[in-house]
Amino acid sequence: MTMDTLVMWLATGLGLGLSPWASGTVGTLLALPLAWWLLGRSRRWQLGVAAILLAVAMPLCQLASDTLGGKDDGRIVLDEIVAFPVAVLGQAVARQPLVMAGAFVAYRLLDATKPPPVTQAEGIVGGVGIVLDDTVAALYAWALLAGGVALWRRRRTGGCR
Repeated sequence: MTMDTLVMWLATGLGLGLSPWASGTVGTLLALPLAWWLLGRSRRWQLGVAAILLAVAMPLCQLASDTLGGKDDGRIVLDEIVAFPVAVLGQAVARQPLVMAGAFVAYRLLDATKPPPVTQAEGIVGGVGIVLDDTVAALYAWALLAGGVALWRRRRTGGCR
C-alpha cells in the first residue's frame, strides 16, 4: 500500500466517505465507538487523545484535499470522525446510547447547517479549516449536550435548592 493510498483510506473513513448519500454522516459513524471508548478514560486522557487526533487529521485532510482538487471534498470524512468525540468529552452520561445518539444528531445538524462561527472556520484554507469547522460544530454540540443534561438533572431533582 502506498502512502497516498493510506492517506486516502484514512481521510475517507476507510471508504465510508465514498457513500453516495450523506457521506459526512455515514463517515461519522466511525466516530461513535471512538467517542464511547474515550469516555471510559480519564478527562485528561480524553483531551490528550482528542487533541492528538485533531492535530494528526489536519495534514492528512490537507493531503487528501490536494489529491481531490484542493477543497473540502465531501469524500473526506476524517475531520468528522476526529471532531465528533469533542462533542461528548468529559460527559460520561454520553455513554448511554440515547444520549450518544442525541449528541450525534446535534453534531451532524450543526455541521450541516454551519451556524457562525462554523462558517468562518470553514473559510480557513487547507487542512486546518477542514478540521476546524467540524471541531467548532462539535463544541456547539458539546454545549447543547451539557446544557440539556444540566436542565434534565435540575428538573429531575425539583429545581434549585
